[in-house]
Amino acid sequence: MYRPPVVFVYSTCIVGIIGDDLESVCKTASKKHSIPVIPVKSEGFKGNKSDGYKAACDALKQLIKRPEEEKKPGIGTEVNRPKINILGDFNVAGDVWLIKPLFEQMGIEVIVSMTGDSTTESISRAAEADLNLVQCSGSMTYLAKWMQKEFGIPYQTISFFGIEDISIALLKTAEYFGSEEMKKIAEEILEAETNRIMPEISRVRESVKGKKAAIYMGGPAKALTLIKGFAELGMEVVIIGTQTGKKEDYEQISYSVRDGTVIVDDANPLELADLLVKQKADLMVAGVKERFIAYKLGVAFCDFNHDRVVEFEGFDGFVNFAKEVDASINSPVWKAVRQRTLKPESLESEKATVELGQEKATVEEKISEKPHAKKCKGIALKPEFLHSGSDAAVESEV
Repeated sequence: MYRPPVVFVYSTCIVGIIGDDLESVCKTASKKHSIPVIPVKSEGFKGNKSDGYKAACDALKQLIKRPEEEKKPGIGTEVNRPKINILGDFNVAGDVWLIKPLFEQMGIEVIVSMTGDSTTESISRAAEADLNLVQCSGSMTYLAKWMQKEFGIPYQTISFFGIEDISIALLKTAEYFGSEEMKKIAEEILEAETNRIMPEISRVRESVKGKKAAIYMGGPAKALTLIKGFAELGMEVVIIGTQTGKKEDYEQISYSVRDGTVIVDDANPLELADLLVKQKADLMVAGVKERFIAYKLGVAFCDFNHDRVVEFEGFDGFVNFAKEVDASINSPVWKAVRQRTLKPESLESEKATVELGQEKATVEEKISEKPHAKKCKGIALKPEFLHSGSDAAVESEV
């Protein structure tokens, strides 16, 4: 029988409504089976996406053990090899496996990547790190701040997507450890890898240069790094939005995009569809739920979230991204698909009001001709109920 090193028990809405004592259940199970059984208070009605991240981080805290020997602040030595954690990287399609070798070449040990490519043992050692690198700030900054307060481990927010951000991540890490040798190795890696991938990046750039991109992400970190990535491909960002961004995030985004770029917060599908048409986007980069909005409008789509099957991080990952953008935008299928247009909302509303008024007048006129008209006087008429097929007609137009 399989014996896991740890069990996480997630509470659903039903559990929360009933009021089950999840902590007591987990405590009893942990004592019975002699393994950690950790409750994750994740009832859907309790909050938003950020609250879910916080609940997950609170659960992970219980696995992180205090080091037996207290770390001395500062850089590592030959005896004490520099150690880092990568927080907020979920190893989608093997992303982190393209990143770890870069740090290893610099002489840095990556203890754990949370939560992608992690084990119970590696998570328990996380407090041994000298530095935390936070990839997805929305999901793991909360844990990074806790580790800084609890264990004195500083953190830096970085990204491993695109040539510029990869370079910044490696050089910032080398700068933190204050090692000239490490910095030299990082610069050599950056020069060699950039020269290796630039022929393919240049080819794609010529193919997609001037095209317009729409970005809609869950968190602001991905959105910001995508702006740079599209700039490296010669593309213009015309729409950018997130679901969990804060005021300061949108301020930073506004400084990174051109005038005329539409910035949206937690937009609904109809709003996104309207913007795609108005801004004349050639490509939408988002999660799988937005795929169908783009396709129905004849707009190319690239999945940047957890359903993709190709690495996008690191140097080879950026080449993969560039190729996918090129293939999506320049696919022959778009020659056979008519781009659909959405009518301005104001015109639709005005047209509907006029039609409703005309329909109501016609109905009232017909009723007034009937013998029972006087009995109906003063009753509010709802002509929409006279046409059962009207809703279907509206849906077919949309």
